[in-house]
Amino acid sequence: MIISSTLGGKKQFKASGVEKSNGYGNGEFLPEMEEKSTDVVIVGAGVAGAALAYTLAKEGRRVHVIERDMSEPDRIVGELLQPGGYLKLIELGLEDCANESIDAQKVFGYALYKDGKDTTLSYPLEKYSSDVAGRSFHNGRFIQRMREKAITLSNVKLEQGSVTTLIEEKGIVKGVIYKNKAGEEMRTYAPLTIVCDGCFSNLRKSLSAPKVENPSCFVGLILENCELPHANHGHVILGDPSPILFYPISSTEVRCLVDVPGTKVPSVANGEMANYLKTIVAPQVPPQLHNAFMVAVEKGNIRSMQNRSMAANPVPTPGALLLGDSFNMRHPLTGGGMTVALSDIVLLRDLLRPLHDLNDAPALCNYLESFYTLRKPVSSTINTLAGALYKVFCASPDPARQEMSEACFGYLSLGGICSYGPVSLLSGLNPRPLHLFLHFFAVAIYGVGRLMFPFPSPKLIWLGARLILSASGIIFPIIKGEGVRQMFFPATVPAYYRSPPVY
Repeated sequence: MIISSTLGGKKQFKASGVEKSNGYGNGEFLPEMEEKSTDVVIVGAGVAGAALAYTLAKEGRRVHVIERDMSEPDRIVGELLQPGGYLKLIELGLEDCANESIDAQKVFGYALYKDGKDTTLSYPLEKYSSDVAGRSFHNGRFIQRMREKAITLSNVKLEQGSVTTLIEEKGIVKGVIYKNKAGEEMRTYAPLTIVCDGCFSNLRKSLSAPKVENPSCFVGLILENCELPHANHGHVILGDPSPILFYPISSTEVRCLVDVPGTKVPSVANGEMANYLKTIVAPQVPPQLHNAFMVAVEKGNIRSMQNRSMAANPVPTPGALLLGDSFNMRHPLTGGGMTVALSDIVLLRDLLRPLHDLNDAPALCNYLESFYTLRKPVSSTINTLAGALYKVFCASPDPARQEMSEACFGYLSLGGICSYGPVSLLSGLNPRPLHLFLHFFAVAIYGVGRLMFPFPSPKLIWLGARLILSASGIIFPIIKGEGVRQMFFPATVPAYYRSPPVY
């Protein structure tokens, strides 16, 4: 049984989603007042929160999850899980949440389209069992399945409620204040609070110094009863002004996501969006999908969402931790978000496993600083690739950027290491930032080589130089945001060697 107490006492003040206290009656907890029946409070039961609840409960932790809306989510992203993420799902024992029970589809790679040409890029799955592949599905079905599995464990309490505030005393987070389904203000306490409340997190600023960017919007449609040109593959059309995506989300449905640069999209209500899709997007859609695309536009179920990107910039806080999209986001073009979140959960589980007691918040916080460095191989590889590919794939009036886009398509079409190398990075199967860096500049050098053949000229030499500068201008700011030292030289970071506190 979870006990939530409402304590009276001296005056409180709130700042940045944190309630601080200044007296014994409100937040300065005597030992007998501490919550004894909960080890971890989790805010949010989306992909990260639900998977984390199940994982920590299986480790023997008593978990209280508070989720704002328990109904099945209806989103247009979070529908493609890369093979690297599926391997993490297997590690967590949650692979049965992404199978035929939710009509999930296997994904074996990508088909890339540009200017009437296309090439297929297969995931390097030869050394894995036949079940290992990407998975695509309805996001809401996947989340509901994980929630259902989590509450089969007796030490998980999943409750509907809206968390408003972190309870903090002397710099240590002690729990949360939330409003339950009936609208009553409640409190719950635990030695560790993990915030997984998604991209619109209202608690993020209490635990990090976020810098959120909004590079574009996705416009989503569902195509029904149509066959993709390359079965069980994601399809990426390098369109103008930006990419168009197609991938299966069930045995009868194909998701279409149209990227629209900037923060505003044409209005759906007055017909501007339908006109945009018919006149600008439809001519770029592969012929096999054109009729189904037009039918979906006419049907009118057109939805949009803002894409967000945010490098992880945590402020280590005793008693609390951020996870999932509330902590770190990247452009969803490459479908890497869930893979990063599940990888973070496996890492956090392993770090917490030796600890029987979580009550020494300062020591735990010091130890968990290693989490931010140890997660970098996976997160920085996927984050950097997502940001870089989006900029390369977007149409541009700059000839150097145009050449970079052509070079990228040509490089991936070469096959061999030029194909499976980048795809193994994108899929989460080869989380090595240095390999990403080398492949990215191999694309740029390949592009310069194309310009120089068969005969270089001063104009082409200058364009080649600008291509290298353009490539540098794309990738170096992303690497800087991820942290050069943590990304390429993690073993030089002191936190990398933190050992569990000894009691």
